[in-house]
Amino acid sequence: MTDTKLAYQLADTVLLKKPHACQVNNWEVLRLGADIRLKCMGCGHILMMPRADFNKRLKKILTKANDPVNKKLEHYLPKENIAIPK
Repeated sequence: MTDTKLAYQLADTVLLKKPHACQVNNWEVLRLGADIRLKCMGCGHILMMPRADFNKRLKKILTKANDPVNKKLEHYLPKENIAIPK
C-alpha cells in the first residue's frame, strides 16, 4: 500500500479535516506508533489518538520536519528536542 497519507514522520506539521477548539487546523506529530501524539500549533494542546483514527482525519502534510517555515510558529518543537525512547 503506497498511500501518500502514510508518508508522515516525526515533527511534521499536518492538516486535519476538522479544526481544534482554538480554530487552528495545524498539528505537529510528536510521537509515532500504535497511537499518534499531536500538538496543536495554535494553543499547544497535546492529544493522542489511535493511528487508524489519525489516518482517517489526516487531510494533508503541510511541512516536513525542521522546515524553516516551522521555526516561525510559537508552539513548534524541533525534531532534535522531541524525546525519543531508546
